[in-house]
Amino acid sequence: MRAFIAVEIQDESVLDAITKIQSEFKIRATPVNKKNMHFTLLFLGEITEETAANVKKALDTISFKKIDVNFTHVGAFPNPRSVRVIWIGVDETSSKQLVELAMQVEKKLSPLGFRSDKPFKPHLTIFRIKNKIDDISDMMEKFKKIDLGRYTMTELKFKQSILTPSGPIYSDLQVILAK
Repeated sequence: MRAFIAVEIQDESVLDAITKIQSEFKIRATPVNKKNMHFTLLFLGEITEETAANVKKALDTISFKKIDVNFTHVGAFPNPRSVRVIWIGVDETSSKQLVELAMQVEKKLSPLGFRSDKPFKPHLTIFRIKNKIDDISDMMEKFKKIDLGRYTMTELKFKQSILTPSGPIYSDLQVILAK
């Protein structure tokens, strides 16, 4: 099974604000469905049922506090001139707390062989771009500073991802609540 550890966005007003931003981008790209909005803290890739059971045990030992996440800007990977992903970013305090949670997840799962291939940068993917598109630097300038609201994150999730031609289907394997 294909799996990852994530924090989902479940606030309808924040999700609606993000959907509105998506509608303002006039580009050839696949928008992420609002029901699939999440921060991937650690991608695990293809794992066995046995490994999934061990991941669950390790995640049971995680303890974290609620995190108030403020959505403040839009960005692009690798950059607006040659974009592959458009994302929503968060303020510095939210970012720091999400990075700490991601580091805790990695620390708990590293004995099972899971490590991130790059430092975690909190971002909420809103578009995946498969084919080259024009430079969107001007469009991005409009969203350099925005306020899409605040979401109090109270759950960490171990998720399964099934890839389909019409997009991924996610399901919860485990939910860990904030203390």
